[in-house]
Amino acid sequence: MRVLLAEDHRVLARTIAKGLRRESIAVDVAACGDEAERMCLLTEYDVLVLDRDLPVLTGDEVCRRLACLTVRPRVLMLTAAGGTDDKIYGLTELGADDYLAKPFDFAELVARIRTLYRRTPRQPDAVLRHGGIRLDRVRREVFADGRPVDLTPREFDVLDMLLKFRGEAVSHRDLLRTVWDENLDPRTSAVRATVSRLRRKLGGPGTIAVDTGLGYRLAP
Repeated sequence: MRVLLAEDHRVLARTIAKGLRRESIAVDVAACGDEAERMCLLTEYDVLVLDRDLPVLTGDEVCRRLACLTVRPRVLMLTAAGGTDDKIYGLTELGADDYLAKPFDFAELVARIRTLYRRTPRQPDAVLRHGGIRLDRVRREVFADGRPVDLTPREFDVLDMLLKFRGEAVSHRDLLRTVWDENLDPRTSAVRATVSRLRRKLGGPGTIAVDTGLGYRLAP
């Protein structure tokens, strides 16, 4: 899952982003409305957590503009305007998918984001297979040669991306950008460590190959 947080209060944005990353959710942050719109045009986010009171371009206007896109993120408005009329206006007139008033409980925010993510249109292939590996995106289950494999959310997303490339190499940079987020140091060992754990859980060194200079791929 990849989330864009559009929030101009820096301390709050930093706190929310840090908490979501602890939940294995990749987060990018925009501090103004025009930046949020531009980032949504460049990247396919699953959920946009959107403050209504943003500088340059208001959250209301961002929501209106994104509604015109064929593919857009689910929008969760997170705002101090928490009256019933405000909620009705946000959901019916602006086209938001959900509405949460500040102050809020962080656990509820995470639950609402995950619910919106499940409602995001998915690719037609709900089940991906390669060799003896089977991944069910809807149930978030993985089997290796018929054996259930217990994966962390991050490991699941890495395997999902490797399966989508059907045995072709996926670069370290692409995994980092897609499964983690733009704030992670590109020199980090997170990708290598995650692939190592995933390889071990799937059955050993022969399950995921390393193509020098190209990246990782599922072995035939």
